[in-house]
Amino acid sequence: MVKSVTTIPAKINKKTAMPIDSPRKRRVAAYARVSTDSEEQATSYEAQVDYYTNYIKNRKDWEFVRVYADEGITGTNTKDRVEFKAMINDALDGKIDLIITKSVSRFARNTVDTLTTVRKLKEKNIEVWFEKENIQTLDSKGELLITIMSSLAQEESRSISENCTWGQRKRFADGKVTVPFSRFLGYDRGEDGNLVVNPEEAKSVKLLYALFLEGRSCYGVAKELTARGIKTPGGKDKWSARSVKSILTNEKYKGDALLQKSFTVDFLTKKKKKNEGEIPQYYVKNNHEAIIEPETWDFVQTLLEHDYRKSKNSVSIFSGKLKCEDCGDWYGSKVWHSTSKYKRTIWQCNSKFKEKCQTPHFTEDEIKEAFMNAVNILMKDREQIQANFQAIETIAYSTKELEIERDKLYAEMESISNLMEQAIQNNARVALDQEKYNQEFDEMTERFNGVKKKYDAINEKIEDKKTRHIQAGRFIKTLLSEDEMATFSPLLWQSLLDYTRVSRDGNLTFIFRNGMEI
Repeated sequence: MVKSVTTIPAKINKKTAMPIDSPRKRRVAAYARVSTDSEEQATSYEAQVDYYTNYIKNRKDWEFVRVYADEGITGTNTKDRVEFKAMINDALDGKIDLIITKSVSRFARNTVDTLTTVRKLKEKNIEVWFEKENIQTLDSKGELLITIMSSLAQEESRSISENCTWGQRKRFADGKVTVPFSRFLGYDRGEDGNLVVNPEEAKSVKLLYALFLEGRSCYGVAKELTARGIKTPGGKDKWSARSVKSILTNEKYKGDALLQKSFTVDFLTKKKKKNEGEIPQYYVKNNHEAIIEPETWDFVQTLLEHDYRKSKNSVSIFSGKLKCEDCGDWYGSKVWHSTSKYKRTIWQCNSKFKEKCQTPHFTEDEIKEAFMNAVNILMKDREQIQANFQAIETIAYSTKELEIERDKLYAEMESISNLMEQAIQNNARVALDQEKYNQEFDEMTERFNGVKKKYDAINEKIEDKKTRHIQAGRFIKTLLSEDEMATFSPLLWQSLLDYTRVSRDGNLTFIFRNGMEI
């Protein structure tokens, strides 16, 4: 028998998945994208849309679907590209047979995104045509060419990102300050690009600091600002404790600027990370006009670090300031006769009934009067207090010896770290006794942790001395700037007082920030 082969001609178009003799036109869409909102790029964007609209409509064998276009969107990933996602979804739903785009880099600058998307479309017999490179994805060589071209596009994106990063860091090193002005309360962009005080918004910033210095917590300040109808930096009606703390801790309000607080970890995902020492930071002093006095700003940092750990939700200046001598708990406010004309607020130990404390309660007027008497006693001896402070300041608040000890511990940590790294490398290169290696490595780890514990303790002592020095200095300055106290001052209460100890006999002992007790 003689073998015979008969050719059965193709009846289905491999690109359209339709019969070859089908009169139906291919449904064609185009994708256009520009990555910035600049005027020049806007022209490019409009040109792309116009070109593809006319190009597709002029082909008799094509049916125009639409042009999908993303304006001012990066191509490193597809996460925020709304039009791109809509186009892919429409294609997978059977509304598109062919997608035309200018080049691989317009489609995506991420190799993984490009290949994943193209393969999804190929499974549904949907073709992508990259015009510049003349790559058609249903072609047998298409995927190889796409892999090469999208890898090149990704490297181009990396290069652009690195150039932008270098430019940004050069500006930081030169001390050039920029902020998101549309979401930054208190300042506008000046003619030279620097920060210029916005008088109206500055009032809100000053109010925010004043409310905090009166004794309110960040939550309490946020609640008050919301009640007064003051807009947040983002233009919203409701303030959060986080927004308040952000303004309280931002050094730009005292006229300085810390640059490079965060950095981009991955140029593809654009993920940012807080700079914890991985890359240099730059601190610019006196960069612009301050809204808050530097000394006031520094004092607020001290309050945030210390006083407000014990009364995070306080809304009164007396919260976290009165301590029961019987049980050691703090005093809290209680409202008596809340529904009658005899309504009044008193302060008593929070554990009075639980611990059966015998310390008495006080009205706010009684606390204020006692404080004013104590401060006036201080005022009489303020020159002597200043002289005593100046006499002991250099010795009492010196951190020189602690810093020398800290530097030695740091050098020891560095040395142990180098030994550990060397041990890891040796173990990778040479076949060692793993039991012995693990034992030695554990010993080095234990030694490192022991030194680090000492290092952290020394650091804590240094910071504590510096904080107490700032507090004492502000205490003296405030004391010298005031005359006899005739009316109660919330600012002096916050500035001068550490806390108050309440005894069973009703005595209030005020412990001031310089260590004096009255």
